[in-house]
Amino acid sequence: MTARGKAKGAKSGGLPAVGRELADLVVEYAKQETFGPLKSLGRFLAFGVAGSIALAIGSVLLALAVLRVLQEETGSTFTGHLSWLPYCITAAAATVAAGLTATRIAKGPARRRPARAGRKAV
Repeated sequence: MTARGKAKGAKSGGLPAVGRELADLVVEYAKQETFGPLKSLGRFLAFGVAGSIALAIGSVLLALAVLRVLQEETGSTFTGHLSWLPYCITAAAATVAAGLTATRIAKGPARRRPARAGRKAV
């Protein structure tokens, strides 16, 4: 049906038909503008959660590998009364890595992006 045909149908139904058509149009527009972006946001969120879980598991395994290397490959350096030292070294390395990550997140691309014309920089 063409736009001219719709207009004739709306005119023949009177004001109630125009009201129903307007309500249908508003509902369809609201669905289009809310559900479409929510679907893409859900996909973005799913990949973000999956990536963060993978990074967390990888970080734990890397810290465990550092601990095992310090315990096994350093000979008799960390034996006896120094057996606790590999744990402290591993904890310190993990803390430094977390701190570096936090500072990189804080200095991320949003800070480097120039302010748009007409808007104040935050």
